[in-house]
Amino acid sequence: MTTDTTGLSQLGQAAATAANPEDAVLDRVPNPHADTNYVARFTVPEFTSICPVTGQPDFAHLVIDYVPDQWIVESKSLKLYMHSFRNHGAFHEDCTVGIGRRLVAELSPRWLRIGGYWYPRGGIPIDVFWQHGTLPDGVWAPEQGVPTYRGRG
Repeated sequence: MTTDTTGLSQLGQAAATAANPEDAVLDRVPNPHADTNYVARFTVPEFTSICPVTGQPDFAHLVIDYVPDQWIVESKSLKLYMHSFRNHGAFHEDCTVGIGRRLVAELSPRWLRIGGYWYPRGGIPIDVFWQHGTLPDGVWAPEQGVPTYRGRG
């Protein structure tokens, strides 16, 4: 099967990281198996954003699971979108939920969940979870596999 890449703005060419998530482009391509329910997973183990109060970096391990409908996200554009948060000031909740909502708006998936496993700052880790829709019957969605933060204990 050949996928038409006409209209993709970043695949196969040099592409700079956007200055902020609002300006980042998320490319999508037709789902080659739109007649099948399956889970696609993206893991972003080194996600970085900026605390909007202190200006200090925040780090997270993000896991995005979705059951596509007519569209799948093009992975290079997703990577560049994630990089656009590196100088973006936002709270953990805003980053995690905002990414989920943006993907839903662009892809209209049958189901999507995102887990944001944030590393501690100020002694408190914050984990943020958001879901859109209901997992279709009979679809296997494995656990995200990221343990909650336990420190040294």
